[in-house]
Amino acid sequence: MHHPVEVVFPYLADPMRWHEFAPAVAFRTQLDDGPIRVGMRWMSTDRIGPFRAHFIDTLVLLEENRRVVWHSSAPWNARVEYACTPSGGVTRIRAVYRGDLGGSLRWQAGWLPPWATHWILAGDFRRLDRLLRRRARAARRWSRHHASPG
Repeated sequence: MHHPVEVVFPYLADPMRWHEFAPAVAFRTQLDDGPIRVGMRWMSTDRIGPFRAHFIDTLVLLEENRRVVWHSSAPWNARVEYACTPSGGVTRIRAVYRGDLGGSLRWQAGWLPPWATHWILAGDFRRLDRLLRRRARAARRWSRHHASPG
């Protein structure tokens, strides 16, 4: 990502933002009150083609601007980790997905080869990069036209 980690990481750590760059995200709602923290849960629905998968996401690890780990209940039965490494104004993201699809999701998406999952996740990251680029350009335009007094 061509953005600093403190800009990228909040999008990876907050499921309520995922719909902005991940088209499979159909619905998320926070089940627990308060700020994002380990143990917090979200009721979730993903759209896989014409099908919908309903599950609970639970935040199991949060290292601010470094690493976030999620557990998704059945039918995903998955552990997803995003590890961020800052390098100047660039952020490298290592995404690790481990899961055992269950129920109808096994025949809906279980046949996909590993490269297809990689391609789908890479698309999400490309969309996030474009979203952040658009927001940075808009902020620069606003700053140029609304210089702070002083």
